[in-house]
Amino acid sequence: MPIRKPHALSIILLAAALLLSGCGNSSNRTNDTTTSNAANPPAASVNEPAPGDGNAAVNDNQPADSGTNATTGTEPEKETGTGNGANKPATEPSTEPETDPDSNAAQTSDPEPAKKLYKMNKVYSFVPIDKAATTNKVVLLTFDDGPKEDKMMSSLLDTLDKHKAKAIFFVNGYRVKAHPELLKKIADRGQTIGNHSWDHIDLKKESQASVQKQVDDVQKIVKDVIGTEPVFFRPPFGSGNDYVKKVVRDRGMLYMTWSNGSLDWDSSTKNKPDKVIANVLEQLHPGVNILMHELPWTTEALDELLTKLESKGYGFIDPATIDLGLEEQTQQTAK
Repeated sequence: MPIRKPHALSIILLAAALLLSGCGNSSNRTNDTTTSNAANPPAASVNEPAPGDGNAAVNDNQPADSGTNATTGTEPEKETGTGNGANKPATEPSTEPETDPDSNAAQTSDPEPAKKLYKMNKVYSFVPIDKAATTNKVVLLTFDDGPKEDKMMSSLLDTLDKHKAKAIFFVNGYRVKAHPELLKKIADRGQTIGNHSWDHIDLKKESQASVQKQVDDVQKIVKDVIGTEPVFFRPPFGSGNDYVKKVVRDRGMLYMTWSNGSLDWDSSTKNKPDKVIANVLEQLHPGVNILMHELPWTTEALDELLTKLESKGYGFIDPATIDLGLEEQTQQTAK
């Protein structure tokens, strides 16, 4: 059926209206999409780092003690030791001095005993054990009846030090009790302590019990003060007997009197240092055992006396080099 013109015109107008309506909706959809994208940007992409990348993020699966620094990927500092050497890089040398374990053992161990060079003969002088290797031109210096006072004792010790000489100081127990500090000074200065009985009495006239007490009480007090017991014994007045000798030997000591008396105890020598020197030199011979005392005039004479002895070629026996010969004495007594 043919379309009428008014109808055709209406159809054309309707189609044009529909076309215009569709274009408007398309424009609005485009603008909405653009606006939405600007307000909500897409999430940033996460890229996995390449293996071995130094800037890699922390790996949660890495063991805690792997030894790798998670931030830098470098080795952490390693402990190289304990004490002052700890927490240092392995490549840095330690500034702690090396210690030889053997040297520590040597420092804590007791020093070796002095070699025995001399032994005492029957007249209380000293002779070399090996005459080919050791000189006989020596003297033993001894001082009895101390310790009395610091001034005299210090002077004697200073003079001995000056001449690099050693001596035996035969002490009385009652004097040690009064001045233990002086006994310690003698020992600290490298000199030797001897036992001279407690009360300086004639032991030959004492009971056996008294003899033992006179000897033992000195051994005890000396050990209490300096830590060691004497190994030399001299009876007061040079007076003893077989029993006194036995007690002394049983205590591990060498019994001796003297072979050269300075007579510094005699009234003829009092306040006369020159007389002390003359008396010693008059009796001088190799190996003599010189008896002196802690007295003002002896103290005054000592430096010159030792100088004169040295000028004559004499040296001084170190008591530590004396062989006590206790086994020989025991055998002789048994015979």
